Amino acid sequence: MVDFGYTLFTEQADPRQLVRDAVAAERAGFDFAVSSDHYFPWLDELGHSAYCWAVLGAVAHVTERMRLMTYVTCPTIRYHPAVVAQKAATLQLLSEGRFTLGLGAGENLNEHVVGLDWPPVNVRHEMLAEACEIISALFDGGYVNYVGEHYRVDSAKLWDLPEQRVPLAMAVSGRQSCTVFGPLGDHLVATEPKAELVRLWDEARPGRPASRKIGQQPLAYGPDTEEAKQRAHRLFRWFGGGWKVNSEIPSTAGFAAASQFVRPEDVAATIPCGPDVARHVAAVRPFIEAGFTDVALVQAGPDRQDEFFRFAERELLPALRAEFG
Repeated sequence: MVDFGYTLFTEQADPRQLVRDAVAAERAGFDFAVSSDHYFPWLDELGHSAYCWAVLGAVAHVTERMRLMTYVTCPTIRYHPAVVAQKAATLQLLSEGRFTLGLGAGENLNEHVVGLDWPPVNVRHEMLAEACEIISALFDGGYVNYVGEHYRVDSAKLWDLPEQRVPLAMAVSGRQSCTVFGPLGDHLVATEPKAELVRLWDEARPGRPASRKIGQQPLAYGPDTEEAKQRAHRLFRWFGGGWKVNSEIPSTAGFAAASQFVRPEDVAATIPCGPDVARHVAAVRPFIEAGFTDVALVQAGPDRQDEFFRFAERELLPALRAEFG
């Protein structure tokens, strides 16, 4: 059984709309909701970037069924891992056990704001591994002291600890990250539908319980295919750079420059556009064939969410479940 989620894309809507959209997503029948955790939007045209933890706290209060997740939080520079553990434990309590903490090595775009250097990827992986150790130790309960290469923790303790431990979902992109983070996390996160990632992840976790594999697929639903294509290009042309590139660019101006020659038809080659439900189902298929168990959808356009929810409830979710259920 594949579960389908809705993305609270904090970069394109203000926090009040995000909370309303979460209610509508649950009503439409989505199984879970994920939220980006960024300080900046990818492009100036997106225009927003609210604090996702406040948004998710509100969402936990106004929803009842949907699982919630950060997709993903970087617990290494902008946040200290001990503080991330406190936020995650609190959200698990507010959501009554529905929260998963998604973790990743981050992007320069969001982490540079605190004025620290952006380290190379191998150092970022070292930092994330230490952060996972600290967060897991705090979830175990009791006082935690920690001295690592990158972090120190002095007598930290989570005073409001949920009965249901917060699962960790780790963002991975290749062999190294699967090998390092497979043993540290509970679930896999990836934005590319690669069967090799699923295999490498499972190989790194011998004897561990089966894990969710959580992917994400943007789309641009709308009655006019050409309009949807232009909308996807305006808001999502940055997406095609891949995370090895996207993690290094420090500004929205840099993303605009890097994507200046991307054409609407280039975006539409990977992001389904228009009203054809079969086209949107086909875009999800590579994730399912690669072994993913969960796919979160991202609808382009803050003013196109209500029509997307109607489409999802009446056509898209039934078609996806009929095809992959």
